[in-house]
Amino acid sequence: MPPPEPPRRSAVKELFSGVGYFLRGLGWVARHPLQWLFGLIPAVIVLVVYVLVLGLLAANLDDVAGWVTPFADDWSEGLRKTARVVAGIAVFGTAAFLAVLTFTALTLLVGDPFYESIAVKVEDSQGGAPPEPDVSLLTQIGRAIRDALILGAVAVLFAVVFFACGFLPVVGQTVVPVVAACVSGYFLTSELTAIALERRGLLRRDRFALLKRHRALAVGFGAATFVVFLIPLGAVLAMPGAVAGATLLARERLAVNMLVNEGDIGA
Repeated sequence: MPPPEPPRRSAVKELFSGVGYFLRGLGWVARHPLQWLFGLIPAVIVLVVYVLVLGLLAANLDDVAGWVTPFADDWSEGLRKTARVVAGIAVFGTAAFLAVLTFTALTLLVGDPFYESIAVKVEDSQGGAPPEPDVSLLTQIGRAIRDALILGAVAVLFAVVFFACGFLPVVGQTVVPVVAACVSGYFLTSELTAIALERRGLLRRDRFALLKRHRALAVGFGAATFVVFLIPLGAVLAMPGAVAGATLLARERLAVNMLVNEGDIGA
């Protein structure tokens, strides 16, 4: 008979607990510098590609802003410039939002052997990793590509919404970025905990069901990761720590709860 589920903590405590797991992950790689250097390799490769794409967008941002605001062509010069400045900010902000979300998915896809190794070492340092599931490499790659495409589609959908909301006065420059950080953080947590949870037999649908039960925890961890990833080179330097923190979170909180509530998330 499974033990009773522990009392739920408040959403605020869960939020800060999630941030704490991110900091613990950074602390783990700080104590294992070779693992940190090892985890930088795929992140650097993907970063180069993203820098080129975002740099190209920045160089042509005036033209792009004009293209998305044809309705302002006949406005007065002041209003037209204001509209296109707001549009430029919204376009680049949307691109950055997509970059952060897809950077993690693409980096995890490219660096799967690297981050799988880091996750196993994190688990070994905490008492041992569960056995690897009996799934072929091709199947694992296929699942990773499918999940990355699904995440990309969802990210584009949210990006369109946030782009449109970015035009709202005041709200678009204050509330919307905070909401975007929380939403993207939730999906980042799903991506980063996938390695540890897949070793425990959870596929994408079950992982999201589990995270839904711990939404504040997932948002806290992911939002902290998202904010650090927005810092120049933050995504590269913090990626190994984010994987380590997500592994600790999955092991200590999500996997334990999965056993207690396995009937609620499916086989």
